[in-house]
Amino acid sequence: MRYRDSGVDIDKANEATRAIARLAKATWGAEVLSEIGHFGGLFAVPKNYRDPVLVSSMDGVGTKIMVARATGKYDTVGQDLVNHCVNDILVQGARPLFFLDYIAAGKLEPSMVASLVEGLARACKENGCALIGGETAEMPGLYQHGDFDLAGTIIGMVERDGVIDGSSIVAGDLVFALPSNGLHTNGYSLARRVVEEAGLKMEARVEEFGSTVAEELLRVHRSYLAAVTAIAEKVRIKGLAHITGGGILENLPRILPPATGARIHRGTWPVLPIFQFLARAGDVIEGEMYRVFNMGAGMLVVVSAQDAVKLPERAAGLTVYRVGEIVAGDGSVTLV
Repeated sequence: MRYRDSGVDIDKANEATRAIARLAKATWGAEVLSEIGHFGGLFAVPKNYRDPVLVSSMDGVGTKIMVARATGKYDTVGQDLVNHCVNDILVQGARPLFFLDYIAAGKLEPSMVASLVEGLARACKENGCALIGGETAEMPGLYQHGDFDLAGTIIGMVERDGVIDGSSIVAGDLVFALPSNGLHTNGYSLARRVVEEAGLKMEARVEEFGSTVAEELLRVHRSYLAAVTAIAEKVRIKGLAHITGGGILENLPRILPPATGARIHRGTWPVLPIFQFLARAGDVIEGEMYRVFNMGAGMLVVVSAQDAVKLPERAAGLTVYRVGEIVAGDGSVTLV
């Protein structure tokens, strides 16, 4: 027997690797010291840091990959993954250095892998991040034909005295929101269930969305790196919360110091049509919506009331909305 007889095709894996190498190299700068195919990626630490701290994170895109599989469009989930990870380290003030991806499938199709990596590379270039390595795994039996998974790890850096951890947040500080681009990468199990039970096909055009169902569900998770950088040039940011799984109700408390809470005012930022549709078509109660989805607010920014007057109305093309305030409390968020 040959390995191919068990469902693993080494030649196709090598073909996919060649495509990956070409796309990844387009994201490299002088700091990348290794080649694709080495056992590890080498990256030179930038010299313009005084007291650098490494910040790392890893994530996946959840069941959004099932929408990608159903539509045969794979590049956007690659962008989702990078942007999600960039935002996760951004909340601590870090800028991305390099990214590693992991792609696993029941059967590796070089065209699918190339499309996934094309999206990864595009987002890495947009965020100034090098795609220096990763792993592709063909595992028949564990994954069925057509199934795949996608995950990634990001490494970034921040000056020690520039770390944002929320510790200086006090009652009286104000909360601002940067708008999301849709569901981003969270709540897709519920969203897909609602769409399915509503009898909508992926190719169906929904006037409420201004797009097809597939186009709406595959909108790219927005990177907030440029917007937060622009805000940080104007004011001191005391806290940042990336609104992912758990929504506003569970992500904002992650950065609140003891004896504080937050009051968030509904209607102070635009709730996108997709969320209104899901609540209505799925008969999803409001509390559950705010616990599962970002509800149109992808990143929350906490600044002092004194600095708030210097906050720009727009940052990197995004409107900045005042949505609430920090109050004395038990670490919870209240919607009013």
